[in-house]
Amino acid sequence: MKYLHLSLLLLLLAFSCEKKEPDEPMTPDLEEFNMLMGNPSQATKETSNPNNYLITLPQYALSYNRTRGIPNWVSWYLNSTWLGDVSRQEDFRPYTDLPAGWHQVSNFDYIGSGFDRGHSCPSGDRTVIAADNSATFYMINMIPQAPQVNQGPWEKLETYCRSLARRGFELYIITGSYGTGGTGNNGYATTIAGGKVAVPAAAWKAILILPIGQNDLSRVTENTRLITVAIPNENTAANLSWGNYRTTVNQIEITTGYDLFSALPASIQSVLEARTDTGPTEE
Repeated sequence: MKYLHLSLLLLLLAFSCEKKEPDEPMTPDLEEFNMLMGNPSQATKETSNPNNYLITLPQYALSYNRTRGIPNWVSWYLNSTWLGDVSRQEDFRPYTDLPAGWHQVSNFDYIGSGFDRGHSCPSGDRTVIAADNSATFYMINMIPQAPQVNQGPWEKLETYCRSLARRGFELYIITGSYGTGGTGNNGYATTIAGGKVAVPAAAWKAILILPIGQNDLSRVTENTRLITVAIPNENTAANLSWGNYRTTVNQIEITTGYDLFSALPASIQSVLEARTDTGPTEE
């Protein structure tokens, strides 16, 4: 069985392992599947590298940056089994399992900043049970995001991803940010919370899309759809569709130094990551 969150694990094991790969154990570490396509920064759980600290949850995985107070990147898997009718929990809160002595970013750190608590893994991607949805409200999953971007093209792209999942696709999504300085409702800022939380210059997202099937790594080809966007963290960016901000994975990698989709063969990466998506932007 693969890619199914903990809320469905026992039930599905009782009946069958519909998504089981031939070489998979019967009780896989579900948290690992959020990084099936790779670990972009080779993040680890070693506290000696606090600006590339790996955190894995059943709902998503991320590289946390203690200095910036935001994730470097967040990676997760999405298909229709993650989508239900649970409402937004709205329980923004610190992630208390950070190493001792690290600042735990809180909801209070964003109050009055002029920036939204911008979800990396969206609340809407985890709606089967309340616990899954609640996990998206940890502050380690947030970046200070210009409100008109967060509620405009960024949200529309998230909605488009869920529409694909409901239509029978499975998505491997990686998102992050880069640079310093954005423009929210209160104007330009480089940090909030007295310097504890960095305001990025742009947010990016890369979405690899497959029809539902088995052996996903081996099914990715040079023709697989890969959507990549980079949207400036400025309220003025809300004036355009997310499709206007499409770019290549190669460009994201040049800017960030990360290696996205590193689990894929190099020959496949070289083609996919050089191409700018031209597909539809609405269902």
